[in-house]
Amino acid sequence: MKITPLDIQHKVFDTQWRGYNKPQVDQFLEEIAESVEELTKENMVLKERLSAKDEELGQLKRAESTLTSTLISTQSFVDQLKRGAQRDADLVVKEAELKAEEILAQSRSELVEMRRMISALKQQRALVLDRLRLTLSSFHRLVEIEEQPDASFEEGEEPDLSPESASHREAG
Repeated sequence: MKITPLDIQHKVFDTQWRGYNKPQVDQFLEEIAESVEELTKENMVLKERLSAKDEELGQLKRAESTLTSTLISTQSFVDQLKRGAQRDADLVVKEAELKAEEILAQSRSELVEMRRMISALKQQRALVLDRLRLTLSSFHRLVEIEEQPDASFEEGEEPDLSPESASHREAG
C-alpha cells in the first residue's frame, strides 16, 4: 500500500483512555507528511532526471554506434586506399623497370652499332693511309726521277710512277 503525504495528514487515530498525547502525535504526523512530501517531490525530480539521462544515454549509444560504424567503414576505406596505392606503386615500379630494360637494350644496340661504325671507320682509315702511302711513294719516285741528271727515257715517254714499279726499282 502506497502512503501519500495527504494520507498521513488526514490519518485519525482512535483515542483510548491513556493514549498518546494528541498534539504531539499530530505535530509528528505533520512533520512526517512534510518529509514524505519532500521525498516524493525529490523522487519525482530524480525520476525525471533518470528518464532524461536514459534518453541521453540512448542518444549517446546511437551516436557511439554511428561513430563505430563510421570508424569501421573509414578504416576499410583507408585499407582499400592503401591497397590501391600499393598496387599503383607496384605498377609504377614495374613500368620503370620495363622502361629501364628498354633503355638498356636500346643502349646496347646503339653500342653495337657504334662499335660497328668504329670498325668500319678504322678500315676506311687504313685504306686511306695505304692510298696516301702509295701516293707519297709515287711522289717520292717522281722527285727522285726529276733529280736524276739526264733521264734515261726518250722524249715523249712517260716514266712509270706506279707503286709496283717504284718498289721494283728500289729493290734493284
